[in-house]
Amino acid sequence: MQVGGSVSENQDVTVGVDTHKDVHVAAVLDQTGRVLGTRGFPTTMRGYAQLATWAESFGTVAKVGLEGSGSYGAGLLRFLTDYGLVVIEVDRPDRSTRRRIGKTDTIDAESAARAVLSGRATGTPKTRDAQVEMIRALRVARRGAMKARIQAGGQLEGLIVTAPEPVRQLVRGLAGKTRIRVCATLRPGTMSDPTTATKVALRRLARRWLTLQAKIDDLDSHLAALVTSATPELIALPGVGVDTAGQLLVTAGDNPHRLHSEAAFARLCGVAPIPASSGRTDRHRLHRGGDRDANRALWRITLVRMRCHQPTKDYVTRRTAEGKTKTEIMRCLKRYIARETFPLLQATVVSAAMPDAGEAWGDRA
Repeated sequence: MQVGGSVSENQDVTVGVDTHKDVHVAAVLDQTGRVLGTRGFPTTMRGYAQLATWAESFGTVAKVGLEGSGSYGAGLLRFLTDYGLVVIEVDRPDRSTRRRIGKTDTIDAESAARAVLSGRATGTPKTRDAQVEMIRALRVARRGAMKARIQAGGQLEGLIVTAPEPVRQLVRGLAGKTRIRVCATLRPGTMSDPTTATKVALRRLARRWLTLQAKIDDLDSHLAALVTSATPELIALPGVGVDTAGQLLVTAGDNPHRLHSEAAFARLCGVAPIPASSGRTDRHRLHRGGDRDANRALWRITLVRMRCHQPTKDYVTRRTAEGKTKTEIMRCLKRYIARETFPLLQATVVSAAMPDAGEAWGDRA
C-alpha cells in the first residue's frame, strides 16, 4: 500500500478500480487529485468488503469509478451497490494516454478515479440483477448453440459433397431437416471402407445437429416467456420479434433509466446521425460505434418493415422519389425505430420475481 500525505476522515474521496480475474487494484484520490493510496484485493466477497473498508479509511467515499463493470467487475459492482456506494462506469484509458504514461494496474486504477473526479466519466453501469440479466444469460447460451449447429450443418453438407456414390444416393433429392434426419438414422455397420466411415461421420454430425436444435428450441421457449412478460408493448410493434426485442432489452439493461434520452439510446445502438458533408455534398451518416448487436436488431426490424409493413413501404417509395438511396432510407428508419422503442424500454418494469415469468419458467424447467 502506498500512502501520500495526511488523511482526514472528514474529506470526500474518489476511488478508481481496475478489475481483473483474480485481483482488483484500487486507487484513492482526494478532491484535489492527490493519490492517497493504492492496493490490490482478491476477487472474493471478503476481498470486496476489504476494499470498501480500506477506501472508507481515507474519508467519505463520494464515488467509485469501475473499469470493466460488465465483465470482471460485475461481482464488485453488485457488492458496492448493495453496500450503498455510488458506482460510475469508466471506459478503458485511450491509447494516447497509455503511450504517454505507460500502463500498469495501478496507473489504470488511478486513471479511472481521475476520470470520475474530473467528470469525464458519468455513465451508470447496468445493474444486472433482474429479468433482463436472465434474458442475457439465455441469449449467450442460444448464440453458442446456434453457432455450433451452423458449423455442424456445414460440415455435414461438405461431407456429402465428397461422399462415395452409395452414400450420396441415400440422400439424393433430400434437403434441410429431412436430409439431416435420414443421415441420423444411417446404419454404417462394420468400419471397413470409406463408405462406412462416411456414414459414421454423417450420423454423428446429424445427431449433433438435432441435439443442438432441441437445445435451441428449449431456450427459445424460455426466452419467449421472459421477453413477452418483460415488454409486451415492444413485442407488439411491427417487425419486432422475441429475438430483436430481447437484444434491445439487453442493450438497455435492467435499469434503462440510466439512458437519459432517446438520443443517447440511439447513439448506444449506433444509429445516431453525424455530419458527413464535404464541399457541395451535404449529408449525414450513422455513428459506427455503440452496441453492434443492437444495431443489427434495428436493421432486422427495418428490413421486415420494408417488406411487410405498408406505412414503411409507402415511406420508402416517397423517399426514393426524393432521390434518397436505399442505404440512406434504412438509416432514417433505424433512427426512427430507436426513437419509437426507447420509451417502451424505459417503461419496462423488470423484476426477478414477476409472477407470469416465474410460472412460465417453472413450467419449462
